[in-house]
Amino acid sequence: MYQTLGYEFRDEDLLRQALTHPSLEGPVNYQRLEFVGDRVLGLLIAEWIYEKYPNVDEGGMASRHTNLVRRETCAEAAEKMDLADYILMAKSTEDTGGRKRATILGDVCEAVLGAMYMEGGLDVCRKLIRTHWQVFIDQDGLAVRDAKTRLQEWAQSRRISTPSYVTLGREGPAHEPLFTIAVRLNGMEEQTGQGGSKREAEQAAAAKMLDYIEENY
Repeated sequence: MYQTLGYEFRDEDLLRQALTHPSLEGPVNYQRLEFVGDRVLGLLIAEWIYEKYPNVDEGGMASRHTNLVRRETCAEAAEKMDLADYILMAKSTEDTGGRKRATILGDVCEAVLGAMYMEGGLDVCRKLIRTHWQVFIDQDGLAVRDAKTRLQEWAQSRRISTPSYVTLGREGPAHEPLFTIAVRLNGMEEQTGQGGSKREAEQAAAAKMLDYIEENY
């Protein structure tokens, strides 16, 4: 794991905290470090965008930043680093697919980044980000539009009503909710998605609707 991170922790308890999911009972979990890591990621991504795209205006910088720090991107980075193998979680969470859940992977990714910052400072965090986010920042040289945006643009281009999203249910404990949301569009077959947040579930539903459109229109 240290080889993947490009950093070896002196305080292994700090790393353990960054990998501990709240489903494990006890006073220590990754949430505080996730808070720190989220801010570190935001700062270093903003710095990188400023350097890499000198001719892009503020709006273009903002859209790129949003894409690069969103939970789904962090989850993909966590998968690249194989962080799922090291997460400490309750068996009940693991049995329900916790190691593959984007919300958990994204949170742990930010928590590990927060732990690295607390012990090693910005330079080690910058190195990790510029290694594992390289593929994301290079995608077409443009901000990648998310599924909800692409679905809305598709509807607008055909002058039909914009998609609507309806929450069908919420399951699980407060620290680990699972939302089910449906997207409805112009009388088409309803598509549903699930996620650890409403935004994530909406994105999943929109992605399914885009697949449905591609197959049927």
